[in-house]
Amino acid sequence: MDRETENTFCNLSSPQPMEPRLDEFLRGIHLDDLWGDGGCRVKSLATDSRRVAPGALFFALPGLKTNGDKFIHEAIQRGAVAIVSTSPPTHNEGICCAQVQDIRGVLARVAGRFYRHPERELEMVGITGTNGKTTVAHLVQYFLTATGLRSGMLGTVKYDMGGRTLPAGRTTPEAPEIYSMLAKMRNYGCRHAVMEVSSHGIHQRRVEGIPYKIAAFLNLTQDHIDYHSCMEEYFEVKASLFTGQTGGIPQTAVVNIDDPFGRRLVEKIPSDSLLITFGESPQAGFRAVNLDLKADGTTFDLLSENQTFPVVSPLLGRYNVSNLLAALAICQNLGCDLRNLIEHLGGFGGVPGRMEKVDAGQPFNVLVDYAHTDDALKNALDMLRAITPRRLLAVFGCGGDRDRKKRPLMTNAVMDRCDYCWATSDNPRSESPGAIFEDMKAGVIHPGGINFVEGRRHAISLALDNCNPGDCLLIAGKGHETCQEIAGSVLPFDDRLVAMELLRKKRLIQF
Repeated sequence: MDRETENTFCNLSSPQPMEPRLDEFLRGIHLDDLWGDGGCRVKSLATDSRRVAPGALFFALPGLKTNGDKFIHEAIQRGAVAIVSTSPPTHNEGICCAQVQDIRGVLARVAGRFYRHPERELEMVGITGTNGKTTVAHLVQYFLTATGLRSGMLGTVKYDMGGRTLPAGRTTPEAPEIYSMLAKMRNYGCRHAVMEVSSHGIHQRRVEGIPYKIAAFLNLTQDHIDYHSCMEEYFEVKASLFTGQTGGIPQTAVVNIDDPFGRRLVEKIPSDSLLITFGESPQAGFRAVNLDLKADGTTFDLLSENQTFPVVSPLLGRYNVSNLLAALAICQNLGCDLRNLIEHLGGFGGVPGRMEKVDAGQPFNVLVDYAHTDDALKNALDMLRAITPRRLLAVFGCGGDRDRKKRPLMTNAVMDRCDYCWATSDNPRSESPGAIFEDMKAGVIHPGGINFVEGRRHAISLALDNCNPGDCLLIAGKGHETCQEIAGSVLPFDDRLVAMELLRKKRLIQF
């Protein structure tokens, strides 16, 4: 499709997706071949055959475990009017089929056109990094809302479209879902859209073509090496969000220069992007000094543009100082007054499943957190150690069908910082807990300091039984999640609810 035609699509007044002809959607896109009548009307887009409705254009995406081509017949049976695939058609149903090489790139372009490019009417903020994305995204949306700027958010915990909120399925959904929700944000009157951007989302081109006004880089630690071949590839994927490979160079790059990968990223930022750095480094544009980390919050001085701003934060730990610096830098760049933002900070209620306290009146602390990498566990436990008068205990696990190399690293990080810990199931998926435990045992420092318990509920129960007044128990790994993936089934399981139920049943509140 040429630029003039695309702009015509964008200028149509109807807030609903269009139903133009398929060949109009595909105009200007390179096709290897096209079979059948391209004049069919497209009513929806689908990448999952189970969600195909009559009139859908079905994209048969290749996957890590299976190929979407296997589900083309099902999609047609459910009413798909056309297929986009990387292969020539093998079916005889007589519907239109387009063969393309860059199917994910085509999917993103078609999705943008189908929803009349809502991303062009919103100020887009993309936040990437191994740890902290969710906290920063929630802080940014909170600050914008507190200062009267309506915004939506797509992230790990929820999809908030400004007038409707849904639980999140994945951190960065597929392109049709992204554009659909951005269109709803536009229709609900949002001015900004805040997105957590995962490395999978970048690599699989789900955010292709989104013009980020601001892209923020938080940190990079070992994770997803089951998907990316090595840390270097992982970094290059993250960096591509800032260097134009996803379809545009962000107007502003906000980068953590306390992180070694952040310092490397600074060298890659194009000259036509505004660079804002943050951290405790003397070279940071947003710099935190005079930190005082307390059991009920944190205070520090923020240095920016030759000004000093005293900050009193309800968030715990040094890593949350970094998260807060990122959020403040983003919001100031969006036009917010920095002093006003800091004044609103006391009203921030936290993030579900991020250092979330479970309190049934017991004489010890119980906290639930999403920490699921060795670096995140180190940060969380180091922070808790500094504010815990007696023993520090932990329940944790390692996910199945994910990076096996980080399992002993996580075990080592926990044992090195805790007085005792319980290793248990996280989301074992198709792996047996026993096989996961074998990988974890390579990181055991001293066998007497850990108990391997397959049932997560049982492990939490044992940990609570062992808590004494003044202790602190961290239940790590699942955070806000409300389900557990075991052997192909998704079962209800919420660490917060389980811990509260067990505390009440044990009648610990009376002690």
